[in-house]
Formats: sequence, structure tokens, C-alpha cells
Amino acid sequence: MTVEQKLEALGLSLPEAAAPVASYVPVVEANGLLHVSGQISFAADGSLITGRLGENMSVEAGQDAARRCALMILAQVKAALGGFERVKRVVKLGVFVQCTADFTKQPEVANGASDLMVEVLGDAGKHARAAVGVPALPRGVAVEVDAIIELA
Repeated sequence: MTVEQKLEALGLSLPEAAAPVASYVPVVEANGLLHVSGQISFAADGSLITGRLGENMSVEAGQDAARRCALMILAQVKAALGGFERVKRVVKLGVFVQCTADFTKQPEVANGASDLMVEVLGDAGKHARAAVGVPALPRGVAVEVDAIIELA
């Protein structure tokens, strides 16, 4: 199955790749790697998923926000490459979780992004990862995820 067929089977579709909101580009290809800038959590309707884990957001809601970030990463990859044929594997995800100082379930929140990559890309979606708690993220979003992807 193609990436799009796998997404459809999961009841998902790729959003339109978001334009940068500051002085950066969404994707850089260098030395066989695709570096995808941090993608923030947008809901299916295009609104921002905001909140702070440990304060006013559940782990499950955080996982959904991370999953939405992963969908946007895939949208950026498709926009940059025209498809997924050159994607060899996801090398690393960096997951940033806006949370309280005593919140310690960043890995569980990050699983929302990690699990989607494996569901859609299979073994090529298995990756190294960092899951980091931070006091604030751009626009007040709950989660931001960046990626390094190896190209064929």
C-alpha cells in the first residue's frame, strides 16, 4: 500500500503543508537527508491545538496533538519531494511538549507521533527520538515535532 492508502485506511488524510510563520524554510535536503523544521499541532479543522500537559490537557490529547504534528511532517515531505518514493527511513524525531515542571510523561505524548510514523511507513518509520518538556511553544501549541529523514 502507498502512504496515502495507509492513511486512508487509518481514516486520516494529509493536511496542506503549512507555510513558515518566521524566517526559515519548512524542509532542507542535504547529503541524502531531509531535515523537516518543527511542525506545530494543528487540528483537522486548521485550528491550533493549544494547552499545557499537566495543567489543562490530558496525555491522550497530547498524543493526538503529536499525531497531528506527524501528519504535518508527512505533508511537508510530500510537498518537498512530490511523493514518498524517495523516503528510505525516518532517522529521528524531536518532540517538544509544552508542560508543567512536574509533568514526566513526555515519552507517552511523543508516542502519538512515533506510532503514526510506524503505522504509515512500517519498519522505515522506526526511528531514534528525543521527547523533551518545555515551558512554552510557539503560538501556545501543546506539541511541536521536527524530523530527519533518510532519502534513497
